[in-house]
Amino acid sequence: MRKIFRNIHLWLSIPFGLLITLICFSGAALVFEKEVMELCHRDLYFVKKVEAAPLPMDQLMTRVAATLPDSISVTGVNISSDPERAYQVTLSKPRRASMYVDQYTGEVTGKYERAPFFNVMFRMHRWMLDSMKPDGGIFWGKIIVGTSTLMLVFVLISGIVIWWPRTRKALKNSLKIVANKGWRRFWYDLHVAGGMYTLIFLLAMSLTGLTWSFQWYRTGFYKVFGVEVQPSMGHGNAAANATARSGKPEGREDGAETHDGKSESRKGRGGRPEGRGGHRHSPYANWERVYEQLAQANPDYRQISVSDGSASVATDRFGNQRATDRYKFNPRNGEITETTLYSDLENSGKIRGWIYSVHVGSWGGMLTRILAFIAALIGASLPLTGYYLWIRKKVKRKRATGVNASHLSTERVAS
Repeated sequence: MRKIFRNIHLWLSIPFGLLITLICFSGAALVFEKEVMELCHRDLYFVKKVEAAPLPMDQLMTRVAATLPDSISVTGVNISSDPERAYQVTLSKPRRASMYVDQYTGEVTGKYERAPFFNVMFRMHRWMLDSMKPDGGIFWGKIIVGTSTLMLVFVLISGIVIWWPRTRKALKNSLKIVANKGWRRFWYDLHVAGGMYTLIFLLAMSLTGLTWSFQWYRTGFYKVFGVEVQPSMGHGNAAANATARSGKPEGREDGAETHDGKSESRKGRGGRPEGRGGHRHSPYANWERVYEQLAQANPDYRQISVSDGSASVATDRFGNQRATDRYKFNPRNGEITETTLYSDLENSGKIRGWIYSVHVGSWGGMLTRILAFIAALIGASLPLTGYYLWIRKKVKRKRATGVNASHLSTERVAS
């Protein structure tokens, strides 16, 4: 049995090993993207000085809108519980666009742009640097990443079957990494012990990651948790992904509709609707009213997001880090008309956030993120150490064959 799994482990690792290394390494690079960006661009994400109270919302949003072209509008604002963090203002386009504004001075600190390094790492992790085909052609990068991730699952399982010790003493020894008995022993221990230590995390990240690659897998994965996949639940859904990234409630287009559900045809500069007689009506004052109500009702909030007619509250909790309580309000007076608590949602409203939180390791806070980062780095090293051991073994066999052939030749000459 072990021989069969050894062959599976070897012949899946050889062709997919380098791809698995790239996927794991790029995934590790993305774990602390937010922290790295905030460290390198602190003046963008944080205010210079905390004052007694922020400026009125109407004044802040108007200043942001004044810097935008007529074709782009302000669609919402994300407010952190940390008074040092600048307000994040979401924009109608391009996709996932946002700007930051100092809530105490009204200064627009800048526009969010993903760093080139992290952009490359993201495209490597998701699509192996491929791009979506505008004509709907085959998305090879997505298929390659998905197939490699699926092979990683089989490689991990077969590796456990091969190296799982039969006694407690052997298990103890297999979890040790010895560094003073030669390079081969060190790489062997790193390969075996590293795989043992990171097995659970790598399997969790692989099994959740596959939901972004294959529709058939996503359907089956969701069914395991009693959820039927709807067309809008796909991870490739642009609107859903955009709202998940921006922090606005899911299921709402960026500024596409007014409070009565009808398309707004006349807009002033910065996307503010015009009232009767050409007088501009600003909804931002009511945004502030809604924020104050929600902040008072949720003193432990992490972030409150408000847009035209809807709002959401995120709190620090273990588990689904995208979990939010959602609200709807009347844009004319800021009166909250509907409340949907996360705790009351069915599984279909929770599973996508859970998948993401488990995949990136954020479900348990900073500790599990650090463990996910280490696991991804070790996962990137496993194919490399495996290649080393495999090549070294083949070279050793070749030398042994050469030595035996030399001995046979010598014996024939002597006879």
